[in-house]
Amino acid sequence: QVQLVESGGGLVQPGGSLRLSCAASGSIFRINALGWYRQAPGKQRELVAAITSGGSTNYADSVKGRFTISRDNAKNTVYLQMNSLKPEDTAVYYCNADLFTSMTRWNIYWGQGTQVTVSS
Repeated sequence: QVQLVESGGGLVQPGGSLRLSCAASGSIFRINALGWYRQAPGKQRELVAAITSGGSTNYADSVKGRFTISRDNAKNTVYLQMNSLKPEDTAVYYCNADLFTSMTRWNIYWGQGTQVTVSS
């Protein structure tokens, strides 16, 4: 079994910052990519940022220059540093992991989500 546990969401004023964390635990053989997605009310879930095992990153255009994704491979943890937050960043943020639980068993796992609200 694999679990992804997110933390760090909350209420912040426009222009503020938050840091999300997501720790993966359980029967993990190797983690490939890690990512953050978000879903606002009435909208589809969208990719925010992703990072490969080699450290290559990919960002949605709407967050480039404001958000930074990073990972600590020793801790099986991915982070999302969010700066200059805007009301349109309000959403439930989900952690995503592309990983192997053995040499041949691969799957994609999701966290339970953490609410980020940007409002004055």
